[in-house]
Amino acid sequence: MSFKTYIKNIKEKTGQTAEQFQKLAEEKGFTNNGALVAKATEVANWLKAEYELGHGHAMAMFAYIKGKRE
Repeated sequence: MSFKTYIKNIKEKTGQTAEQFQKLAEEKGFTNNGALVAKATEVANWLKAEYELGHGHAMAMFAYIKGKRE
């Protein structure tokens, strides 16, 4: 599955855009002024617990939060 497909599927499942997750990560303290300050495991566990994402989708969103766009 492509990165863009993961992001699209996350929006369909949660109703949240990748940009909204970026803002939520900042509010949760996982980023500071857009720079990642948390480990992948912390972010993935949050996404799995609160949004019921699978591991692959959580890691794709972690990559987005980290700065990946393609």
